[in-house]
Amino acid sequence: MAFGTAWAIRGQFGHEQGAAWAAGIGALALVLVAQRKDWYSKMLLIAFSSAIGWGAGGMISYGKVVGYGRSDDFLNASYGLLMLFVIGGLFGLLGGGFVGLTLDSSEQKSVKWGSLVAEMAAGGLIGYYILIEQLELLMTPLRSEAWAICFGAGVAMIWHMARNNHNSPLRVAYYSAMGAGFGFAFGNFLQILGTVLEINFNMWNVMEYSIGFFGGSSMAYGVFSSEWPEESLPPKRWENEIASFVIFAFIPYLVLSNGPLLEPIFGSSEAIPKPDSISIWGSITAIILILAVALTGCYRTVKSKDPFERKDVRLLFIVYFAAYILISYCVTGAFTGIFLSNHQLYVVNFIVVLILLGKHLPAFIRNPVPGINSKHWWLYAIAIVSIVMLLSFVAINLHGQLGGANDRFLPF
Repeated sequence: MAFGTAWAIRGQFGHEQGAAWAAGIGALALVLVAQRKDWYSKMLLIAFSSAIGWGAGGMISYGKVVGYGRSDDFLNASYGLLMLFVIGGLFGLLGGGFVGLTLDSSEQKSVKWGSLVAEMAAGGLIGYYILIEQLELLMTPLRSEAWAICFGAGVAMIWHMARNNHNSPLRVAYYSAMGAGFGFAFGNFLQILGTVLEINFNMWNVMEYSIGFFGGSSMAYGVFSSEWPEESLPPKRWENEIASFVIFAFIPYLVLSNGPLLEPIFGSSEAIPKPDSISIWGSITAIILILAVALTGCYRTVKSKDPFERKDVRLLFIVYFAAYILISYCVTGAFTGIFLSNHQLYVVNFIVVLILLGKHLPAFIRNPVPGINSKHWWLYAIAIVSIVMLLSFVAINLHGQLGGANDRFLPF
């Protein structure tokens, strides 16, 4: 619920920084549910790796792909939903993989982060050159094809995991990819269904909630069904300080500076998409909230000389999550009297998440899966693709021409 709600909020900000903030929230929730003391001590590194991994997918353009899914032609509709499955899968692959590698790092088997990053950078460049420049496999013509960079980087990450026997991180990456991929495609179907039924709700936000909910649930399943070292490698102090700065100061700063919130203070109203929606008080409140997040996170990191405890994780989770919700109110015009129904749902979800955090239930499966069953993985992937194709068939029989529909191929 935390990841789904945070990803829905991310829709107000978009891009890599919006996804990174949402992923940090999801990672902190994961640590709280896991209830492992050694994971409390490395919560900042887990949140940092989640933010970097899931955030990287924010470079992918998918606006036109959503339009393909809204087509009334099966070829275009199925292409749209399948490509959303691929895009969501890349989000989950990188995000789940980075989280899994951070959890797998121990004194006996440390992660070679320098080699991994170099290999992924090379893989991204090679993947883009081959898929886009040579083969011209354009997913969204006239738009960015950065999906190929993420694909190449993801393949390099899988190769690195396989060579270094990081089986549990590989499981987390796989299940995260399947969950986020299905969530994105299913979310597009729900968006179409809501449009056809004329439901008075932000159905684009429903699609965003879907990828976060299914991606977060699948990542959690991958984590809680895998084997992990009994004692994680504790982070060095400088690692915690850098992670804290990035999570609680740098990412919120990017969200603030790359959005419309600063325009009423430093720019002209003509630069704001909806001049009446963002007041100067909304901008000031957002700045105060982001400063509060930065000060809370950095102060807690500097003050804590001993390993973090559950209360530290809970505090930072609540502050980070609540601030994201409140800033989303600022950007949509709460200070000018605009209150959207989907934002009220964020608050309800936040309250439910806090109630559920008080329940100390066992998260880990009693008999974790020790290895990789590639045969089952192929069957799962085929099953999900089949479901996506079925959703495409159902969708085109629910509607005629929809607003915002795109055709990638000429209809038969």
